[in-house]
Amino acid sequence: MSIFEVIGGKKLSGEITPQGAKNEALQIISAVLLTDEEVTIHNIPDIIDVNLLIELLKEINVKTNRIDRHTCSFQANDIDVDYLQSDAFHKKSGRLRGSVMLAGPLLARFKKAYLPKPGGDKIGRRKLDTHIIGFQKLGASYTYNDNASFFTLEAKELKGCFILLDEPSVTGTANILMAAVLANGTTTIYNAACEPYVQQLCKMLNRMGANIEGVGSNMLIIHGVKKLHGTSHTMLPDMIEVGSFIGLAAMTQSEITIKNAGVKDLGVIPERFQQLGIKLNIIGDDIHIPAQELYEIQTFLEGGILTMYDHPWPGLTPDLLSILLVTAVQAKGSVLIHQKMFESRLFFVDKLIEMGAQVILCDPHRAVVVGMEREKKLRGITMSSPDIRAGVALLIAALSAEGKSVIQNIEQIDRGYQFIDERLIKLGAAIKRIS
Repeated sequence: MSIFEVIGGKKLSGEITPQGAKNEALQIISAVLLTDEEVTIHNIPDIIDVNLLIELLKEINVKTNRIDRHTCSFQANDIDVDYLQSDAFHKKSGRLRGSVMLAGPLLARFKKAYLPKPGGDKIGRRKLDTHIIGFQKLGASYTYNDNASFFTLEAKELKGCFILLDEPSVTGTANILMAAVLANGTTTIYNAACEPYVQQLCKMLNRMGANIEGVGSNMLIIHGVKKLHGTSHTMLPDMIEVGSFIGLAAMTQSEITIKNAGVKDLGVIPERFQQLGIKLNIIGDDIHIPAQELYEIQTFLEGGILTMYDHPWPGLTPDLLSILLVTAVQAKGSVLIHQKMFESRLFFVDKLIEMGAQVILCDPHRAVVVGMEREKKLRGITMSSPDIRAGVALLIAALSAEGKSVIQNIEQIDRGYQFIDERLIKLGAAIKRIS
């Protein structure tokens, strides 16, 4: 176990480039199982969750060649399907939420797959119903092993059909989509997620020979094909990192430029930070955040207190609400943060309150932040990272605080942010990683 020791109160400056998108990577890397030809992927984030998934692929005999830290080629032409039934696979895949993304490709190509009970963040119930129901409609059946917490999926043949998703789940859409590309006939997925990550997956699959219509909309029409081929794919910049760096700059009163931010794929993210009063200068594909002494939260037109909530794309991603919440702590004004999707994601605010923030946790889904207008600084404390996004929110708070903070359980942060301490040290942050 490692910790971060952080000395706060330092103004940062310089340029930082976001890593490849974590949530895209888990889908794209799983999709290499859909072909026996070579697939090369660029801009892979070098983080725990993605590296665990690559290890899983190696263990089922996918040939992998790590060309450099962020580029890897894969060839799944000799898969050991029997290994999927082993205790070793069950144990390792159960550690990683992203391992559920292997089910769709395996079911499509080998007509059998295994779904572990979701691992990853402890942010509330993360159900698999959308995935399972979609696979069933395509013709698969399942059994559940209660002792091993594992679903076994099998299908003699997958047949295209109409699927109305109960929710626009990103992972559910991607998993069903990958199963459908090799199904017999046409599949229509309505109420599909249309996040840039899903669009990226669709574009990659079409380059491989799939026939997917409606990319970017909430209705995907997939005409099944017999075989897919190799391709090359480059990940988008991670929009969650971009938002995290904007919040970091504001909280530490720093001037930071985010290089190659993937601006056209950020949706409402820049606007939400601007609603907190943060100035942003978009220069080509870069975002420049000037140092601000104070930023003021906007109100609604009739004067009501601003509410920010997560919503399916093109609404705000839930992964940034923790960052927006901590950024509002030193603003002028108040904001209600409404985390609709996960019931445990706001439980880190007790640490912010201990640091001196004025936050009222109304219930598991809502918190009111009363900005302190920099009238007093947060104070450093010892705290633990409960999940990836809350961990980085606490790191931002620590970097803006007075004195020393200790952040425990930083493996959670490492799951989603590559070498975050090294990259922030280059901006002038005082962070020490201690084993």
